[in-house]
Amino acid sequence: MQFTRSIHRVGLAAVATLGLTAAVMAASEPFNGKDLTGWTVKDTDKPHTWKVGEAKLDPADPRMLVVIPGGKQLVNATTGHGKSQDLFTTNVKHGDAIVEVELMVPKGSNSGIYLQGEYEVQVLDSFGKDKPGPGDMGAIYGAQPPKVNACKAPGEWQKYEIHFQAPRFNDKGEKTANAKFVKVILNGTVIHENVEMKGPTPGGVTGQEHAEGPLMFQGNHGAVAYRNIKISPLK
Repeated sequence: MQFTRSIHRVGLAAVATLGLTAAVMAASEPFNGKDLTGWTVKDTDKPHTWKVGEAKLDPADPRMLVVIPGGKQLVNATTGHGKSQDLFTTNVKHGDAIVEVELMVPKGSNSGIYLQGEYEVQVLDSFGKDKPGPGDMGAIYGAQPPKVNACKAPGEWQKYEIHFQAPRFNDKGEKTANAKFVKVILNGTVIHENVEMKGPTPGGVTGQEHAEGPLMFQGNHGAVAYRNIKISPLK
């Protein structure tokens, strides 16, 4: 797709400019709280269920969300697997970064936060589980389960703070160092430190690694709501 080609060009441009250093960026809030300006889905010719409003658990079905107009939350009100799409930023791309985001999931629901659009931190209703596994809330998907289960109950707002180091490339575009989750904090608890990524998580924007990329929220699984999204430079 055109976005894949353009993001590849951006990545190579960043490499040429910065050499071994990942892209430097100013702090940003990519969601304006009003509409989907600055965001897109992978296939613009197909429907999706992302809306802006206030998310509440559906009183008739705690596995679903209802959206009340007037709120400032980014809500995927899908009713089932495969009925919506992933959503990612078009106005913000990041390299090394701290990503802060609050989220809320209904009972049994599933989503994910993809750093650079390629490396997933799992979002799942794992409330009450004694020993979280590689697919539970807080897992770095395909790499490592969280140290502890810090997941709150369905319908409660939760917060991630993700410290991410982008992969490094030389001036030929060859990767010289893997991406790394320096630290992941969920609801005030450190659940990961220094987790190296040998490659991208399946299901990302391009399936390739770059010096910089968008922030993506998985939308083709279950209902989820996000708010207070902030991307800052990793110092």
